[in-house]
Amino acid sequence: MLLAIVVLLVLLAVLLGFAATRPDHFRIERSIVITAPAATVFMQLDDFHHWTAWSPWEDLDPQLQREYSGAARGVGAVYQWAGNRTAGSGRMEIVEVSAPARLRIKLDFMKPFEAHNLADFTVLAEGEHCRLSWAMHGPSPLMARVMGLFFSMDKMIGVDFERGLANLKARCEA
Repeated sequence: MLLAIVVLLVLLAVLLGFAATRPDHFRIERSIVITAPAATVFMQLDDFHHWTAWSPWEDLDPQLQREYSGAARGVGAVYQWAGNRTAGSGRMEIVEVSAPARLRIKLDFMKPFEAHNLADFTVLAEGEHCRLSWAMHGPSPLMARVMGLFFSMDKMIGVDFERGLANLKARCEA
């Protein structure tokens, strides 16, 4: 019994030690080409009221509670949500705008896990098209690095980014 406990503790120490060597920051990014002017795409981003039409997380909870505050759009616009265990709860605030090319959002997740990240949207005009990139980045605490040994955050969240970008493309091209 004592040997089993010692082996378990050694394995746990090795796991934590290996996780500690992983990067202490993460970045997830996806992009899409949209056949629409950059200003049309940007209009969907800097007004949180439009997000209900394209965000991949809006349909996670039919009873999702939303609250808008601050500026109507652009810097200072705030969107807070509270939902079921899947949707969680949190707050987004637009903290930087360079229309129609760049938007930065401060993201604070409260449930199911607390996290504080930044989301960047970059719109690059390419003739009749534009390339929209959506990135999220922030610190990766030790527990997130341990979880990262078993689950790919890039794959899990990247799929949501891809779905949101496809929704946004359909909306802007309609």
